[in-house]
Amino acid sequence: METAVSQHFGEIALAPSGSRAVAGKFTLGGAPIELDLNITDQDRLDEASLHKVDYRLRFLPELIESVRELIGQELEDEESAADQYRRFHCQNVAPDKLKSVFGVERPEGITPGVFLRALRLAHVGIFPGQPERYFVLDFTLGEGFTDEVLVAAADSDGVVDDEVLWE
Repeated sequence: METAVSQHFGEIALAPSGSRAVAGKFTLGGAPIELDLNITDQDRLDEASLHKVDYRLRFLPELIESVRELIGQELEDEESAADQYRRFHCQNVAPDKLKSVFGVERPEGITPGVFLRALRLAHVGIFPGQPERYFVLDFTLGEGFTDEVLVAAADSDGVVDDEVLWE
């Protein structure tokens, strides 16, 4: 079986090997980020597409900033998933979580900027067979705080979709 080596995913069997998700590693600012390379039965994974994934991941910091900008814009809209997520997770926050999650002493200190800084990228799904949803990024306030995420997607060129979802 033919294989290729990815800097983020290690050695991977090339097509056809069936549907699978391959776990990978990425470190940003000293923090590990989970990666999943998602391959379907219809995808033709070859060495070039694997190198493209590694190349695109070089621009992950810029992609994260684009998503943060979008989330910041959506916080201004009370109907948006981002603002609903913020309101849900910020109402009735336990005092011990205020400092550890948000870095503030009182609930009124959770401004949109404080909320944005508290969001952490927890997971990136990469779908090489779906150029319009190539990257799917999951942001969280932390595992010990919530298991719900804000989800944003970007195409294979790193252009962020204009909608953030709450899952």
